[in-house]
Amino acid sequence: MRLLREVAALVAALALAGPACAQGWPNKPIRMIVPYTPGGYTDFMARAVGQKLSEALGQPIVFENKQGANAIIGTDVVAKAAPDGYTIGTVIAAHAVNATLNPKLPYDTLRDFSYVSLMSVAPLIMIAHPSLPANSMQELIALAKAKPGELNFASSGVGAAAHLTMEMFKSRTGINMQHVPYKGTAGALQDTIGGRINVMFDVVGPLMPQVRSGNVKALAVTAKDRIPAAADVPTMAEQGVADFVSGTWAGIIAPAGTPKEIVDRIAAETKKALADPAMRDKLAEQGIVAVGNTPDEFRAFVAEEVARWAQVVKEAGIKAEQ
Repeated sequence: MRLLREVAALVAALALAGPACAQGWPNKPIRMIVPYTPGGYTDFMARAVGQKLSEALGQPIVFENKQGANAIIGTDVVAKAAPDGYTIGTVIAAHAVNATLNPKLPYDTLRDFSYVSLMSVAPLIMIAHPSLPANSMQELIALAKAKPGELNFASSGVGAAAHLTMEMFKSRTGINMQHVPYKGTAGALQDTIGGRINVMFDVVGPLMPQVRSGNVKALAVTAKDRIPAAADVPTMAEQGVADFVSGTWAGIIAPAGTPKEIVDRIAAETKKALADPAMRDKLAEQGIVAVGNTPDEFRAFVAEEVARWAQVVKEAGIKAEQ
């Protein structure tokens, strides 16, 4: 009986520990893990929203870029962190892709995380080096068919939205191009500007300044309609590639078991930050649509994304980098 009473007391103490911890939170800096290099969409969203979270919570947000393995390295840091509200992370579409692309993930995509809030969604833009003798989708398709396997394309990594979007494009149009994966957008963009890469997809923000300066040329956006941040760039549908809509997204996660009160608070402050007209305008200038939803809505969204990208990965026969 004494043993049973001790066990019952321990269970009760553990049950109260979460709410008690949440009541005093936050009382020290919070780290946000960004699983990509600085300067890309993921890093931009983490810092834009993270700054607002810092102001609302009254504690600094310390950003840690831990890139590699298509975001798995940084995401695993979040999965293995203490669920105390002092470690959160940012994930994008590749997070959902990895569930299929990497059967030996060091974490379970849905089980090992508390999903906090979807921050934003963003269509992609295709750019090319100015020397490429193609100025439209139809011209690019014709060139690729005339030179099967000779053209190349860059991406921010195997399994990234930029990579899978190009695989969708190849499948739809019956062309063959060589994939050159990078560890983030910066390197891929640098080599496209330098002429070592023919074309690439990525979010609008980092690419449009290079388009405006003439270092690269824009061929198409993957949105349903033209977007204000790239108003002169036609959609895929306008150029004869029907129903071609794709993009990426960014959301906040925390380790599984993070107290619900903390998760809900971060989600609420994220939603508030993204509802600010100044923030929405700032994102729109980058071709990004602000969201800000609930933990349950974000978890359901990720589950849907896992299923959607699984089909693309399997159809294209994409394998994870070894």
